[in-house]
Amino acid sequence: MKKNEEQLYNSRYFKEYYDSKERFTSYWHQINEIIKCEPKAVLEVGVGNGFVADYLKKRGIKVTTCDIDKALNPDIVCSVLELPFSDEQFDVVACYEVLEHIPYENVYKAINELTRVSSYKVIISVPDRSRMLSYLIQIPKMGKKYIQLSIPTLKKKYHEFDGEHHWELGKKDYPYERFKEVILKYGLIIENSYRVFEHPLHRFFVCRKKRLRQ
Repeated sequence: MKKNEEQLYNSRYFKEYYDSKERFTSYWHQINEIIKCEPKAVLEVGVGNGFVADYLKKRGIKVTTCDIDKALNPDIVCSVLELPFSDEQFDVVACYEVLEHIPYENVYKAINELTRVSSYKVIISVPDRSRMLSYLIQIPKMGKKYIQLSIPTLKKKYHEFDGEHHWELGKKDYPYERFKEVILKYGLIIENSYRVFEHPLHRFFVCRKKRLRQ
């Protein structure tokens, strides 16, 4: 096994605790949100174990990957803060579980970059620790109904850097509305925002650019 392959398979992305059943449910959403856009060119920022990009490529979608970690074998090694691509180069730009790994004050620049290189959609997911209740109801002849109810929290916890995440939604000083304002600031419209029922830690923001390229 080559050195870079050994580094990849020894990374946390291939540990049993990382790729749980719940996370694979999140992968489904990550893939599905992209496929629904019927894109010709996709940029995935943050490759993880490569599962999403590999699947999309096998579906015939042109995917370019980038990551700051060379050991993960991205197509381009770079930071989300400085994407070396032309304006509106990709139909869809996906950034899943990446932004929490940079200080919150840098999130503004990151979202600006994600928006700049997209001509149509920007899809983001970030951790959300807000309390909630989830119900699955099976109704005869009507199928499954998924219900999620937010639970108000009087005293939110402060977030302490754990070596991975600099911040998480739902923690003190990081409410949903604050992050939403950052997204809207850079010319995006939030078409949908939801938490994965089976893995509510992951909140998705499906966004469209206000001004689309003709």
